[in-house]
Amino acid sequence: MRTLLRPGGPVRVVAVEILAIGLPALFVLLSAPGPHSWSLVAGLVACGLLPLRHLWAPLAVLGTLPAIAGGLGWPAEIVSLFVLGRRSTPARSAPWFVLVILAAVVPVQLREVLTWQASILSVAFAILSAGTPLGFGLLVAARERLTAGLRELESAREATVLAREAAARAEERARIGREVHDAVGHHATLIAVGAAALAASSEEQHVREAAERLRVQAKEALAEMRTALGLAGPARSAGSGAVGELVDGARENGLDVAWETVGSPRPLPVAPDHTVYRVVQEALTNAARHAPGSRVRVTVDWRPDSIRVEVVNGPAGRPVRGLGAGGVGLAGLGERVRSVGGVLHHGLEAEGFRVLAVLPLAPETPGTPPRGQSVASRPVAP
Repeated sequence: MRTLLRPGGPVRVVAVEILAIGLPALFVLLSAPGPHSWSLVAGLVACGLLPLRHLWAPLAVLGTLPAIAGGLGWPAEIVSLFVLGRRSTPARSAPWFVLVILAAVVPVQLREVLTWQASILSVAFAILSAGTPLGFGLLVAARERLTAGLRELESAREATVLAREAAARAEERARIGREVHDAVGHHATLIAVGAAALAASSEEQHVREAAERLRVQAKEALAEMRTALGLAGPARSAGSGAVGELVDGARENGLDVAWETVGSPRPLPVAPDHTVYRVVQEALTNAARHAPGSRVRVTVDWRPDSIRVEVVNGPAGRPVRGLGAGGVGLAGLGERVRSVGGVLHHGLEAEGFRVLAVLPLAPETPGTPPRGQSVASRPVAP
């Protein structure tokens, strides 16, 4: 029912049309007989022609001119002039206004002998009778245009405010990024320099190797930080093809990692490809931080419509301290996975702490060349 009665609904349109035609017709029927025998018929015909205002407002005005000349056209003329004012401008409606005045005044002047005072009064009556609905229609149209302009101005103001807020947030992020780079980058550089000096000065092989690994990791951390903060040039981030190198690095740092690839690797878009790498990297980092010495199993399962990345560390019964319980690494990783349409599950289970990411992929195309490490190229650690 509300649909029928809303503006533009069929019931409301019919009701408005009945009022627009019926009320003028009722006034014509209740009026005193006109000066001509055809005045009543002309007045009713003018009311019947009012629907023409929907096609072109001046048509309804023209249809009421005979009734105006006959003396009973004003009820219909009020409706037609109001619509003319709403759908026109003062300049375009002026000729029709003058035509209505002439149709009302000239027959009276020709038919009757009037004093100059009566002539002035008849002209004033015609001007007021025609000018009032026309002026009201023009005011309504001006108000609608003004309301639309204010609405557009408000929308533009809101868009400007949002743009300023976005620019302020971007500027603040850039400022924070520069501060982070200056602070962390300084210490990372000192770590790399110190590790290089230790590698060059130590006579023990295992110390030199550990120092070299520390130097390389410090440089990689600095490079990744610059890339994340947008301070480095465009370069492709590490992806699924670099998981093997990531696992090797974890093994060199003392983690007992078993890596298994299931299915056939294939090329990925940049975002999901980098997400695969980040899932493994974050899970291995958590394992090294919270469960040192535990066994870690990494499984990358390539399926026709998805890729499943699973990292489990800590055998059943081995204590694994609350991984991700208080940090933001897994929370940020979840945002990254969701940004490419995937889901991330993590939590403590019977076999240990489990991180599982499922990323949707486009259907596999036959003959697609594999990317990165093949299934047989990386053995599973014993």
